[in-house]
Amino acid sequence: MPKTAPHSSERHPADHPADRHDRIRVQGAHVNNLRGVDVEIPKRRLTVFTGVSGSGKSSLVFGTIAAESQRMINETYSTFVQGFMPSLARPEVDHLEGITTAILVDQERMGANVRSTVGTATDANAMLRVLFSRIGDPFIGPPTAFAFNVPTRRAGGVMQTEKAGGKVEKLVVKNAVYLGGMCPECEGRGSVSDLDLTAIVDESRSLVDGAILVPGYTADGWMVAAFKAVLPPEKPVAKYTKAEREDFLYAEPRKVKVDKINVTYEGLIPKIRKSMFSKDVDSLQPHIKAFVERAAVFAPCPACDGTRLNEAARGSRINGRSIADVCAMQITDAAEWVRGIEDPSVGPLIANLLHLFDSFVEIGLGYLSLDRPAGTLSGGEAQRTKMIRHLGSALTDVTYVFDEPTIGLHPHDIERMNKLLLELRDKGNTVLVVEHKPETIAIADHVVDLGPGAGTGGGTICFEGDVSGLRASDTLTGRHLSYRAAVKDGVRAATGAIEVRGAATHNLRDVDVDIPLGVLCVLTGVAGSGKSSLVHGSVAGREGVVVIDQSAIKGSRRSNPATYTGLLEPIRKAFAKANGVKPALFSANSEGACESCNGNGMIYTELGFMDTVATVCDECGGKRFQASVLELTLGGLNIAEVLDLPVAQAHAFFAAGDAKTPAAAAILQRMEDVGLGYLKLGQPLNTLSGGERQRLKLAMRMGEKGGVYVLDEPTTGLHLADVENLLGLLDRLVDAGKSVIVIEHHQAVMAHADWIIDLGPGAGHDGGTVVFEGTPAELVAKRSTLTGEHLAAYVGQ
Repeated sequence: MPKTAPHSSERHPADHPADRHDRIRVQGAHVNNLRGVDVEIPKRRLTVFTGVSGSGKSSLVFGTIAAESQRMINETYSTFVQGFMPSLARPEVDHLEGITTAILVDQERMGANVRSTVGTATDANAMLRVLFSRIGDPFIGPPTAFAFNVPTRRAGGVMQTEKAGGKVEKLVVKNAVYLGGMCPECEGRGSVSDLDLTAIVDESRSLVDGAILVPGYTADGWMVAAFKAVLPPEKPVAKYTKAEREDFLYAEPRKVKVDKINVTYEGLIPKIRKSMFSKDVDSLQPHIKAFVERAAVFAPCPACDGTRLNEAARGSRINGRSIADVCAMQITDAAEWVRGIEDPSVGPLIANLLHLFDSFVEIGLGYLSLDRPAGTLSGGEAQRTKMIRHLGSALTDVTYVFDEPTIGLHPHDIERMNKLLLELRDKGNTVLVVEHKPETIAIADHVVDLGPGAGTGGGTICFEGDVSGLRASDTLTGRHLSYRAAVKDGVRAATGAIEVRGAATHNLRDVDVDIPLGVLCVLTGVAGSGKSSLVHGSVAGREGVVVIDQSAIKGSRRSNPATYTGLLEPIRKAFAKANGVKPALFSANSEGACESCNGNGMIYTELGFMDTVATVCDECGGKRFQASVLELTLGGLNIAEVLDLPVAQAHAFFAAGDAKTPAAAAILQRMEDVGLGYLKLGQPLNTLSGGERQRLKLAMRMGEKGGVYVLDEPTTGLHLADVENLLGLLDRLVDAGKSVIVIEHHQAVMAHADWIIDLGPGAGHDGGTVVFEGTPAELVAKRSTLTGEHLAAYVGQ
């Protein structure tokens, strides 16, 4: 009798053909600096990609695997829908196999829209609005009545409804009310801006002498022409009559004639409020942003006390708390409040809210409040906030891609993050992590080490295998994996101090502390303990203090390190002097630009609803300049060849010989000092990692006159080997007479400090106090704080 095939449920899973696709295979990857990389990544495992900064990790993980996954998913949508989505080009790779849907959880800060908060970004506010609309006392209306983004509207008139057969039903509406929760005074922003007139108008001058100090309002320009047509142009503003002053500052819009042309005249204050002060500050050009920050004095809205909500929304309560009260609570406290609601009619809603709040606590963000503006979150906080929505997801068999998830985390918090990464893997997902921290590398199932160097010196696979194999390998990462910095034998003596008294920003509890000058001082403590609040609330803004934070660098596809740092200016002048021509010829944004591609190097063809096609310009071959400009050289190289040089080579080129340009060499020296020697001068800014951008800012700001440098986690994106170079740079700054204050969690930086200020003991309202001040050796000896315990373990004591 023939043998029957076994029932499918009796087969071993490995026998099924579908189960044999257990690898993501990449063959011949050439994105950015990758040199034909071939790699196999196990599915449903945690793989960590490591290597020095610029070795090609992000190019492989984000630029190749994740980019192709997203591109292929986008292609499944209709052509019409694709027209509204970002167009993605196919990555430069010979063959990709086994990729699954990729979900990116990156370091990009959350949108800094003035109405975006932690609550709106995570749907917590949406659930709370439904909760209060159901059981809030008194009942005031539907969920929109509690939304600070929705104004209350009243309407009257004829409402028409089309019926079958072409009939129209008319209904007269009288005073119909559409409820919203927006505070009418601040329009849901929570703050109102008062303007400092002394920063806007110099009253000792007349209009023709430049009385208006607003950017763009030059005395002989068109913006001031209307004012000169209405007011006495040569009379100092201080001598205006009451009517003239009112007309100058607050006039309602009206038509006036300027050089026989009808234009709209409006008072200066309402005019600049509309054009500058009503916009998101981070979206403004740098010089206008600086003016707005100088001229605007922001204060909580007196009508809603900063809650953004109108009186009705603030008056409806559950268990004695309004929705504004709950949003202002620390999330750990809000979770306790939710647990106290026993109404069975909202049981499922309560369960969902509790799950969300518990996710915040689990991921180490329980110290946040729901009304915290999203734009104020650090890169690490933003990344973990995005991660929350994936923790309870029903999706499985997807690829999660993380870009340094330990950024901004104290060693105590890294353990918690590792647990969450393993949970995502154990649900049956593939987890790919770009990371430098040894604590996270240690939990990997598989490690891919790229290198051996950065930029053109990298782009190859140095090691593939497990963590023990990496430790035994002779790669740069393998050698540094067990590296432990020793606590300094001797420390520098302070030359003075920045006195902070009664600091109460955010969760700080009347902190009094002296931050020493003339030394390397490290501020540390668990995430949310108050470090950034202390610096930005009490140190930043003082004379001589230069703050280099993690805020994003803005720039178009034309922006590159040379334009951003101001390096291109002395280079253009040197080329112009050597060739006896104008400097503008050596700008791809000016007279020297290739006429076919307008200095882009690429021709961008819009195809309606289809992807935009980018092709290398035939005229200039992607070099961006006219052929006649490329014939002009300096030290044997033309301008395109110079922009193609890595920083280290460019420094040697401009430091000596025929091309010697001291101003350019000084900027390049600073870029090399911060570990960016591998970056090409003309590399687009949007291809840089978060850590590279911060170090580029550091290189630029080091040239400013200031005695105190404040750095916000400068080890972000740095390989273990690069941390030593950073410590050398910090030492050189201090030895040159500068004071350096570093917000940092990396134990190697703590061990190298002259003085440590540890905040805590916990996060949110459990933190906000100074729990230790002293040398690293004293912190290790006492082990009285979480930081002390982890530092002692790190240095092996």
